[in-house]
Amino acid sequence: MPDIKCIIIEDEPLAVKVLSDYISEVPFLELTGTFKDAILATDHLRQHSVDLMFLDIHLPKLKGMAFLKTLILSPAVIITTAYHQYAVEGFNLNVTDYLLKPFDFERFLIAVNKVKTAQVEQQKTNDKEEKDYVFLNVQKKKVKILFPDIVYIESQREYIKIVTTGKEYVSKMSTYEIEECLPAHLFKRIHRSFIVSINRIESYTSETVELNGVSIPVGRGYRDVLEQL
Repeated sequence: MPDIKCIIIEDEPLAVKVLSDYISEVPFLELTGTFKDAILATDHLRQHSVDLMFLDIHLPKLKGMAFLKTLILSPAVIITTAYHQYAVEGFNLNVTDYLLKPFDFERFLIAVNKVKTAQVEQQKTNDKEEKDYVFLNVQKKKVKILFPDIVYIESQREYIKIVTTGKEYVSKMSTYEIEECLPAHLFKRIHRSFIVSINRIESYTSETVELNGVSIPVGRGYRDVLEQL
């Protein structure tokens, strides 16, 4: 079932036909509307959920770039135009891609795959933020470890040591693998061998972080992480 609902805002019938045909060839896309001008599209956006817009720049009534500036919450945008000089302005408005007419199906597919990839990554992030635990293999058992209980994680070659407020666990995996399971807003890597819980940080300098009375070294390449806290 398609999971990216898209609309076309384009006043050239041939361009609409090309886009419609391309969209029909991509399983994860669903075309829910075509509009000759941005004003009509605005009404649709108010009343319906839209994930992606294919937007021409030279439109009647309201130009494409001006239309984008009016949107407070915009879906993903792929610009479709014959004018390359607007590319920089388009990317400044956070468009996903910029297709110069005429474009072939391969180039179209590259653009929509960017939207799909961003959607998948956002879903992964949302899933991590909703969960407050992870199950890890510990001594041939799946052990549930709550995120709020984790103080820090240390690499030990082929294993990691998870230090919690209550006890320590050792699991056969890399710090990069466990990092993928952790919500980024709660945990930060501060060293090649250490990931720490932001909520457990008591103090820090450019060289060390103190958590629950334990001093963890800060790697040279990770000092900017602390500046962003």
